Amino acid sequence: MPKIPIRTSILLLLLLQLFSCTSNDEKITPTIGNMSESVYASVTILPQDLYDVYTAAPGIIDQILVEEGDSVKLGQVLATVTTNDPKLNIENAELNLELAKQNYKGRATILSSIEKEIQTSKDQYSLDSSNYFRQKKLWQQNVGSEFELKNKKLKYEVSANNLEILKKKLRQTSFELENIYKQAQNSLKKAQSNLNDHIISSRIDGKIYSILKHEGEVIALQEPLAKIGKSNSFIIEMQVDEIDIPKVSIGQVAIISLDAYENKVFEAAITKVLPLKNERTQTFQVEGKFTEVPPVLYAGLSGEANIILSEKKNTMSIPIRFLIDGNKVKTEKGIVNVETGMRNLENVEIISGIDSLTTIIKP
Repeated sequence: MPKIPIRTSILLLLLLQLFSCTSNDEKITPTIGNMSESVYASVTILPQDLYDVYTAAPGIIDQILVEEGDSVKLGQVLATVTTNDPKLNIENAELNLELAKQNYKGRATILSSIEKEIQTSKDQYSLDSSNYFRQKKLWQQNVGSEFELKNKKLKYEVSANNLEILKKKLRQTSFELENIYKQAQNSLKKAQSNLNDHIISSRIDGKIYSILKHEGEVIALQEPLAKIGKSNSFIIEMQVDEIDIPKVSIGQVAIISLDAYENKVFEAAITKVLPLKNERTQTFQVEGKFTEVPPVLYAGLSGEANIILSEKKNTMSIPIRFLIDGNKVKTEKGIVNVETGMRNLENVEIISGIDSLTTIIKP
């Protein structure tokens, strides 16, 4: 049997591999059907009205009265924080109030002392007034000296001025003491109110999704104790690239796919477009609500969304992965230029350049 030269064998092998690769290339023809243009967004499922629970006053956590997963009511006490300051403030406020009350209403008050001074001044005024007018009458009858008349007149005027000064002092002191008394009452109310700051309550009817602290730990004003949100109502939080955000508006339909529900999609509606860009992710936050709700939802579920911008019927399209440089495809006759239209995550519309019978080879 004649031997085949080595060079010929290598050439045959290379031709065989080339033929094998060519025959295994993925080939398709364009499809005709309905197509939608959409914007991609990453998805996170969050409870509606989710918020961080903070204390109104720092201290040590004395009791945590709920657990993760518990349902809570509006105003329900979640935890208590202890510190000695509020109780001391209440005691001091009570002492100050008692002192202010005694000064304003007590028998041995400053006002009682001034009132006694006024009574004494009235008696003196009455005496000096009587002496002056008696002396004045005698002087009109040419009895007595002018010096004695002037002296009694001066005492009368001094007594009248002293009486008026004491009356003004009584009014002013009464006004000041009344204000001090009212301020002491307010201080006690504030101290009692501050005691309530050490009781942490729920702002909504909802569920405890996480507890971030433990009993005995110190909690500061800026440290959250827990996260609470609605128990049976969820929002879809989507992150949209800044290039696409001008196309998104409230009311648009979004098709949601969740990692927890493989091979299933759910319809939702856009309800909010937040106007501030996240500088870290370079995205805008968009919120939506399910119009077709999954059977079970958990906070933090992740997935993807296609926000529908427009739809076309009887559209010729190919998978995006078959497109070369954005406007070319590989056919059995070589590279062909094509005109493209709308596109989504998977497909691109072909307006011209090929027809529905053209065989396209994956590049």
